[in-house]
Amino acid sequence: MADTMMRTLQVRTSDGICPVHLHFPTGKDPWPGAILYMDGPGIRPAIQEIAARLAGAGYAVALPDLFYRAGPYPPVDPRIIWSDPNLKAAHRERYMESAKPKGVMADTGALLEALDGVPEVSRGKIGVVGYCMGGRLALIAAGTFPERIAVAASYHGGGLANDAPSSPHLLAPRMRAKVYVAGAIEDGNFTDAMKARLEQALTDAGVDHHVETYPARHGWVPRDLPAHDPAEAEHHWRSLLPLFDGVLKSGR
Repeated sequence: MADTMMRTLQVRTSDGICPVHLHFPTGKDPWPGAILYMDGPGIRPAIQEIAARLAGAGYAVALPDLFYRAGPYPPVDPRIIWSDPNLKAAHRERYMESAKPKGVMADTGALLEALDGVPEVSRGKIGVVGYCMGGRLALIAAGTFPERIAVAASYHGGGLANDAPSSPHLLAPRMRAKVYVAGAIEDGNFTDAMKARLEQALTDAGVDHHVETYPARHGWVPRDLPAHDPAEAEHHWRSLLPLFDGVLKSGR
């Protein structure tokens, strides 16, 4: 893995200014671009570490703070928030509800435009990856920006194939990306029925995809979540890096 650096971009959107943490390798640029959609707790060291590790593999990784509409928030400790029903409900209402798919896709459009002017980022096709709520957003982005997103990965994402009008599986006919989805066992956010429904939608649309279930609990990747599983977190890297490399570096 290469050494990395990080700087912050201020991306103007239709709703204000979205701070974006850009992680990239030291050395010669530009690098293939990627967007990392955060999980429900928000921006914190554990999610920055994931972005930095992906950057160390040779990518310019944009990590937008999707909660900017709700205003600044104090340092987040998911183990505390997730263990208290009242704190969890308050966090969900104030912050997670501020990052609805329609708004995040508008943010993504602004971010893609901004990245075209960032010297560390190669022009053209990019990859997207997301965790938990971000896993859902990654698939929605693949269906919203098919001309830019060449590869999309979702880890322990929820609501990927349900009856909501914003369900990602409905966008399968628009997707041109290679899609990878990893769910957790016994996850009410991604049941076997949802997995089958997503598989069918992607297959019917002719999307190059792979959907599988890891022997872990929902939220196994970030190190600060109660469900973190070190072995399966490394499994996630063994799937993510070859996936991105095979699509985004094959022509480099």
